[in-house]
Amino acid sequence: SGGVLPVSAVLADDEVMLTIKPGEHGSTYGGNPLACKVAIAALEVLEEEKLAERSEYLGQILRAELNKLPSDIVTLVRGKGLLNAIIIKETPEFDAWKVCLRLRDNGLLAKPTHGDIIRFAPPLVITEEQLKECVNIIGETIESFRK
Repeated sequence: SGGVLPVSAVLADDEVMLTIKPGEHGSTYGGNPLACKVAIAALEVLEEEKLAERSEYLGQILRAELNKLPSDIVTLVRGKGLLNAIIIKETPEFDAWKVCLRLRDNGLLAKPTHGDIIRFAPPLVITEEQLKECVNIIGETIESFRK
């Protein structure tokens, strides 16, 4: 991401890139000198602040905490880094949409997908304290469906 400036790039090995002929691939934002400078700066931030490593570390914490949720409601936890999801057992009383609405009411936005999946995608710059606050909201929200 270039923050508020859109950027785009394609990365591939020679086997793939050498099959693309002039005019076969285009990009609205490719080749723009300002966008290229912004993209380089964004990559430098990712590297200098070790955001990929941090994402992996915090993601492990998130998945460990999500795996403590009641299995009669949350049937599976999956993810990589900070991009994670839980699968909700659908019943007449609740489904992923109803859980997301209650999460919203409790102060956390999450994305329901494919009916029974809730996606969690916090920003790479989230702190461990903020992540634990999110986990508490998720846990309290899930538990509220058991009452």
